[in-house]
Amino acid sequence: MPCLNISTNVSLDGVDTSSILSEATSTVANLIGKPEAYVMIVLKGSVPIAFGGNEQPAAYGELVSIGGLNADVNKKLSAGIASILENKLSVPKSRFFLKFYDTKASASESRICTVFACFTPALDHGSNFGWNGTTF
Repeated sequence: MPCLNISTNVSLDGVDTSSILSEATSTVANLIGKPEAYVMIVLKGSVPIAFGGNEQPAAYGELVSIGGLNADVNKKLSAGIASILENKLSVPKSRFFLKFYDTKASASESRICTVFACFTPALDHGSNFGWNGTTF
């Protein structure tokens, strides 16, 4: 389940954040190959960020996904999200950094996945997940 966290020093007051969230959801889902229903986008504005020694508009993002990431997909995701931020928030593409985490689906290999699985019992994650006391 992909989750994209974006922080920017741009104020979101008066900004149509719904369109940013919608476009980012669609971009992530399409490029990773996951259903939009499983994509989470977190957008935080007015975060103190200095990039290159100044506080001009900039953004930082982290994308976590259980599979679906590789060098080609990451390049396309960076370009797609950077384009959205440039068009919607006037953050130049050269002032955006996106970090990728491709987690494993096995509970023994990823705490992120294990915690996610425990808090989403409606999804079928198999018998390796759950409150069994051995994964935390």
